[in-house]
Amino acid sequence: MHRGSPLPTFGIEEEFLLLDTETGRPAPRAAEVLGDIPAVEGDATSTFKTEFARFQLESNTPVCRTAGEAHEHLLAARRALVAAADRHKLRLVSTGYSPLGIPDPVPITDTPRYRRIIDHFGQLLDSHTTTGCHVHVGMPDLATSLEVSNHLRPHLPALLALTANSPFYDGRDTGHASWRTVVWSRLPSAGPPPMHRNPASYQRAVNALLASGAALDHAMVYWFARPAPHLSTLEVRVADAVATAEEVLLLALLVRALAAAALHDIAEDRPAPELPDEHLRLATWRAAHDGLEGRGLDVTGELRPARSLLDETVEAALPALDASGDTRLVTDLLDRVLRNGSGAHRQRLAHARHNDIADVIALLAEQTRATPPR
Repeated sequence: MHRGSPLPTFGIEEEFLLLDTETGRPAPRAAEVLGDIPAVEGDATSTFKTEFARFQLESNTPVCRTAGEAHEHLLAARRALVAAADRHKLRLVSTGYSPLGIPDPVPITDTPRYRRIIDHFGQLLDSHTTTGCHVHVGMPDLATSLEVSNHLRPHLPALLALTANSPFYDGRDTGHASWRTVVWSRLPSAGPPPMHRNPASYQRAVNALLASGAALDHAMVYWFARPAPHLSTLEVRVADAVATAEEVLLLALLVRALAAAALHDIAEDRPAPELPDEHLRLATWRAAHDGLEGRGLDVTGELRPARSLLDETVEAALPALDASGDTRLVTDLLDRVLRNGSGAHRQRLAHARHNDIADVIALLAEQTRATPPR
């Protein structure tokens, strides 16, 4: 892979929470905020929409080709959403789960699909109130998307550890860096992706989820990496909603580079690592528990510092980062995270100052406004 080699296109979905400025609790006013976005200076090429709960919002960048293009769209989208939230005296925050918990009953966006999900899954609906960050990478066809997913599987826990950003729930430390992952993984169709030998094996796996009722439609196949045939992409959805726009960019560039490296390996007939599903599930849980500051499970089953596992993921991405000219940028962004700590670590530091969850919420709002992490 040489500098200037064409890399896949990519795009980014960010999910956010709206919180009441006074109480810090989820505010079910997403439709009002979205309705106000045309009145503020924003990014006309990004799109915004409501989500499952009425206190969730989503932004989607257009298709991007360069780091600079993606960063501009991320910043513009966040500024537009923050400005609209400010006009309604609300706080927009990027975190994997509401630090003060969610309302009971959950205020749901009223659509036929969401009503079906509630009727079928009952109390598991809480899992849909978490928030994540999803990176789409352009793929030529389904078969290639599945092969790239196979190559990416061993790196998913490290990407989760890097982006873990939801240690608090109901005002208390959950003991997990990514509580969102634990809650989301209760859904029967969620979790690490299986190995797909070919499109037929993928379709059999999807059909089994649909036939059993574990998923009600193709959009409910919630693997942490999944094909999105309607967009001609592979969607990597392992990350919590990420604290800052710069950390989102870091995640997106790593995912794009790992996918490009996988495409190179596929062209050279290098097979994907054979990692058992149960091992990958354990490694994912450990990443959710410890985050970047603890230990993680490597491919041999050995517990090692999570940062050393992330180093291996970055090393795998380096040829593609060199080809795109993004190595220096990714190195600088990663150094900042390693210096200041992950999103989960920074939340815990904020809480420790006065043992007050309000300080956590203030930090989240500050970071979402595209200010540098403390």
